[in-house]
Amino acid sequence: MNRLIGISCLVFIAFAPAFAVRASEPAETAIPANSTARSYGDGWVCDGGYRKVGQACAAVIVPANAYEESAAYGKGWKCSYGFRESDQSCAPIDPPQNAYLTGDSYGRGWKCERGFRESGEGCAEIALPEHAYLAENSYGSGWECERGYRPSSNQCVRIIIPENGYLSDKAGDGWACDRLFRASKTGCIAVAVPENAYFVDASYGSGWKCLRGYRAMTDACVRVDPPENAHLTASGNDWECDAPYSKSAGACVARL
Repeated sequence: MNRLIGISCLVFIAFAPAFAVRASEPAETAIPANSTARSYGDGWVCDGGYRKVGQACAAVIVPANAYEESAAYGKGWKCSYGFRESDQSCAPIDPPQNAYLTGDSYGRGWKCERGFRESGEGCAEIALPEHAYLAENSYGSGWECERGYRPSSNQCVRIIIPENGYLSDKAGDGWACDRLFRASKTGCIAVAVPENAYFVDASYGSGWKCLRGYRAMTDACVRVDPPENAHLTASGNDWECDAPYSKSAGACVARL
């Protein structure tokens, strides 16, 4: 009998550490009221109409003129159309004269009608100068000038087109010169294109370039005559020696 008791004591001593580990393991976290265990993984989520607060689920208090929102984040409610958030409640949006509701519960909640723009807490009418029309954007002056006019000191002034010019939205002054002319301080001046050249529509340079096989010299295009064993360069306005010749004193000589 004593021998059996001794064996039992030895078995208990051998497994005592395992019993101690199990006893020290934390108990499974309890699921709070008004929540449901996740269908996958650990943890829980609050039921509809409740929001997580610490380790509990508190009921969502929906203020007047608001509705419950089912998203898992946020306050759990949003203001109804025509109202906006104000100190945990929904205050009515009162659009000023010449404005309309936007349905946005944040910010002002209203926008000015066409022809008006925000000014303080109201909508001021956009004053259109003569020969102007309302612009589509809501910034800047709120208007644009009709074709043939340009803005100047809150007015639309007529664009004076010089002789040999035409209206152009791309130009700063509202006009550009016809082909074979270029802008100057006095208007549009003709570009004198020499023989064996062609017109170049650019605001800089001479306004023309020489044809291939010619080079510019003062106001003319002179012919490029490659010597023997030479050819025109890729640019076409000079020459270079054929391989294996080298340029020397205006000629192409064989390399030594």
